[in-house]
Order: sequence, then structure tokens, then C-alpha cells
Amino acid sequence: MADVRLNICGRQYDVHCADGQEVQLERLAELVEAKARTVTGGTEVRQLLFAALMLADENQDLQTRAKAPVADGTAELAAAKARAEELQQALELAETRIAALESAPAPAPAPTPAVTRALEQMADRIEALADQVVPSA
Repeated sequence: MADVRLNICGRQYDVHCADGQEVQLERLAELVEAKARTVTGGTEVRQLLFAALMLADENQDLQTRAKAPVADGTAELAAAKARAEELQQALELAETRIAALESAPAPAPAPTPAVTRALEQMADRIEALADQVVPSA
């Protein structure tokens, strides 16, 4: 065990602590001293009481803020996972459609004007032949 002498609000305090914790204890005492100096008026006990209350309030705020991102991060992670799953399904659907298009026969090219004219002439001749075989009523 180590012994440390702390000075808070003009008063000396001899405190025992674990070996190696002396510097940390001195830093903490400096924080308490700084907070106690912000409290004006009143007795030393009152200054220390308000210093302790202010430090406890700061500690509670820090703990609340430290917990909040974890909850928000969890929700964001769940939303990101759901979005990733949606995108994966959309990708699979697109791959299926691409495969279907690749395996489908290519559409016939549009006929050229010369081919269209030749087909019309053939149709006219077929109709003329049909009229000769079966006369119109």
C-alpha cells in the first residue's frame, strides 16, 4: 500500500492507495479541487459536496452519451443489413433476367424497303392466284 498526501480546499488529506495508483489519485484530487474552487461561498464541506455532485453529473452525462451511439449503431447496422439483403435479391433477379435475355433467340432484323416491296408483290400474286382458284362471291 502506498500513502499519498492530497491538498483539497486548503486542507491536507493522507490517503492510502494501491501501489502504482498514486499519480491517478493525485489527478483525481486535482479534478475535485478544481470543481470545489468553482463553488463560491459556503463551508469547505459544502464546496466539496457541490464539487462531488458536479463530477457525478458529468460522469452520468458521459455514460449516457457513451451508451447512445451503441444503440444507434445497432439500429443502423440492422438497417444496413436489411438494405444489403434487398440489394442482393435485386442483383439475383437482374442476373436471372440477363440470363433469360441471353438465352432468348435474337429478334429478327427489320425488313428493308426492298424486302417489304417484294413481300407485298408476292402477297398480291398469291391473292390473284387464290381468286383464280376460288372465284370471289
